[in-house]
Amino acid sequence: MSHLMISTRTFLQFGGLVLVAFSLLTSPTMAEDDAPKKEDTPRKYEKPADEIGYFLGVSLGQQMSSQGFLAKDMNFDALIAGLTDGLASKEPAMADEQLREVQGKMETMLRERQEEAMQKNKEKGQAWLKENAKKEGVKTLEGGVQYSVIEAGEGASPTASDKVRVHYTGKLIDGTVFDSSVSRGTPAEFMVGQVIQGWQMALQQMKVGDKWMLYIPSDLAYGERGSQGAIGPNEVLVFEVELLDIL
Repeated sequence: MSHLMISTRTFLQFGGLVLVAFSLLTSPTMAEDDAPKKEDTPRKYEKPADEIGYFLGVSLGQQMSSQGFLAKDMNFDALIAGLTDGLASKEPAMADEQLREVQGKMETMLRERQEEAMQKNKEKGQAWLKENAKKEGVKTLEGGVQYSVIEAGEGASPTASDKVRVHYTGKLIDGTVFDSSVSRGTPAEFMVGQVIQGWQMALQQMKVGDKWMLYIPSDLAYGERGSQGAIGPNEVLVFEVELLDIL
């Protein structure tokens, strides 16, 4: 069969469907308060084929969304036709040259969309931090992390090589919660030197028992790449962090 084989890089960029499906749907980074409760969610599908179809559809949609695709970018009848042909190992209805052309258009579209989001978020984040710095009680650490003290502790301060136990809630500047150990009811444990730079800077200034609000510039968080779709490019992050213990 002589048809265009999509490159490994492109497959990983636009798919990785089945292997990521379970992790996308059960990711611990979703706060429990934001996750649908089983008892509140009616079961819409009972036949195995329907359940599998919906599961794969949700997974593919989440993965495509995280890459920057919008529903308006595609014709869903054509999407189903392509999936059907691919599963049946049929010769594509589009010629190799046309497939390559479409692939290039998609990459250009997503790149331009990403660059636009990066610039927009950077400008919005810088303006937000400038105004936040004027608020009463907000201080700035060397390096650019802003913070305010909610509760003061009296314990020791960790070093980069220490393992710590913390409770935290992470939000975007619009208030959207993207992760929370508090909602999960289980503190997080990690090495100080293995988390984002903004956390590393703050934790080494905190004492056990401290609870701080952290306002982290994007270049000290997840930068231009963002993280898992929940955090866009150049996003300023807001965390409430309580240092429970040094392990």
